Amino acid sequence: MKQQIEQLLREALQRLAAQFSTPPDPATVTVERTRDAQHGDFATNVALRLAKAAKRNPRELAQAIVAALPASPLVQRAEVAGAGFINFFLSPDAYARELARIHELGARYGESTLGQGQRVLLEYVSANPTGPLHVGHGRQAAYGATLANLLTATGFAVHREYYINDAGRQMDILAVSSWLRYLELCGERLAFPSNGYRGDYVREIAERVQAAVGRELHRPAADVFADVPPDEPEGDKDRHVDALIERARALIGADGFRRVLDISLEAMLADIRDDLEQFGVTFDRWYSERELAESGAIDRALERLEQQGRLYRKDGAVWFRATEFGDEKDRVVVRENGQKTYFASDIAYHLDKRERGFERLIDVLGADHHGYVARVRAGLAAMGEPPDCLEVPLIQFVSLFRGGEKIPMGKREAQFVTLRQLREEVGNDACRLFYLMRSHDQHLDFDLELAKSRTNENPVYYIQYAHARVASVLKQLAARGLEFDRKAGLENVALLTTSHEQAVLGALSRYPEVVEQAAVNRAPHALVHYLRELANAFHTYYNAEQFIVDDARLRNARLALVLGVQQVVRNGLTLLGVSAPETM
Repeated sequence: MKQQIEQLLREALQRLAAQFSTPPDPATVTVERTRDAQHGDFATNVALRLAKAAKRNPRELAQAIVAALPASPLVQRAEVAGAGFINFFLSPDAYARELARIHELGARYGESTLGQGQRVLLEYVSANPTGPLHVGHGRQAAYGATLANLLTATGFAVHREYYINDAGRQMDILAVSSWLRYLELCGERLAFPSNGYRGDYVREIAERVQAAVGRELHRPAADVFADVPPDEPEGDKDRHVDALIERARALIGADGFRRVLDISLEAMLADIRDDLEQFGVTFDRWYSERELAESGAIDRALERLEQQGRLYRKDGAVWFRATEFGDEKDRVVVRENGQKTYFASDIAYHLDKRERGFERLIDVLGADHHGYVARVRAGLAAMGEPPDCLEVPLIQFVSLFRGGEKIPMGKREAQFVTLRQLREEVGNDACRLFYLMRSHDQHLDFDLELAKSRTNENPVYYIQYAHARVASVLKQLAARGLEFDRKAGLENVALLTTSHEQAVLGALSRYPEVVEQAAVNRAPHALVHYLRELANAFHTYYNAEQFIVDDARLRNARLALVLGVQQVVRNGLTLLGVSAPETM
């Protein structure tokens, strides 16, 4: 309904185009639901926003817009109120028309052309392949995948991408951790570095290394640790592990180290891909940081900055003048040892995104990346790209609770709950919806017992039960030897006059608006809240009225209504990546 009224306003403004020095921007046409029924069903302040451009009094412009509105069976009347607001009163059969649209469009109900095909590159998860995905990554996955669905449903051309951080120090630490566990399999006894990766998955990688190379890469532990700086607490854990990396390269050669790294990377990526696919999260492309470097893209980006005078040398390193573009400090892009920084890769990657023709870049990142936005935007601006093309929703942390007790987590020490473990305990549906219940910028407390419960307090159960209840009504109908007549049902929606029926009709009509708002505001949680409200309206109606009544006209009208609820619930759950069961 909202979109239809906005379209009526756009058509009215086209008729009045000659009164404006420049054509009105369609984006200025916005309609909102009123809070007070005395002010109609919808209202707009478009006349107030355009009065200056039209050089007219807002109220006079509002009257002109109302006079230019095309006739519509949706709107009974439009009135000018106050300083220039326009209030719309829906026709008595407006909800009947909307219910008919739900039945007509089915799975496509709620879709729109809002995005007008704008190309969006949505990057999400992008977890370092140094361990299994944990529950925090799961929240990023659920958010990113659902946002992609919402943007696609509202007319954006969305490309889903996972950036593989397969270059740099963290991968080296994983490789040396795997190699040291491999040495243990070869019979060596050693003190594992405190800054290494300690999870059982590293032992599994070591077994893969052993299966691939036998004892070819075996070296005595004494040679590995000879003259290596001490580990904590006596020494520095970073210096210790970095020295072990260099010693490994010296002992087994660059090729040997690369082989261990590749086996480690392949194992972790396979695990991550499988985990995400089982979670219903897929990508159009897995983009390798290593490939980015080997393609020369990083060198090209740095050369572009050099040509524009945005780089300088200091203390043997190459620096980017990030402060000239709003960042808090300048950033190193090439270290003293000639190694390019993560930041250099980041700005090259985002330049590559733009060069591939994407107008909007959305990076879904963890909350600890808050300093990331300004520096990458600075890089884009310095390379001549619009900095505001980049958005970075930061996903806050997740805490797991069992029986009121918080579960401790820490990745490097392997004290973490994996996404796979969480999915196996509570199921994909609960994972997806619980992750999305709160705004992404708020901390999430995930109650495991609630997620598994079959009660109305569990929003997954409550929403899915609405869908299943409608299916049970149809089974009851068939058991009585009756059939649903859709045509008769839609023709008799005027019989749905109870307060419960009007509440359900009103809730259904909001769905397309909620989908657009959730997409535009990058707020999947708004859809979760809407589905809970719709489910509540339906369950209340179900408990108050009989649907299978003797009066065929009323029976078919009520069935048309509850089938509309089932369709909208199914559409919404599909966007969230949650199933819509027929039985529960």
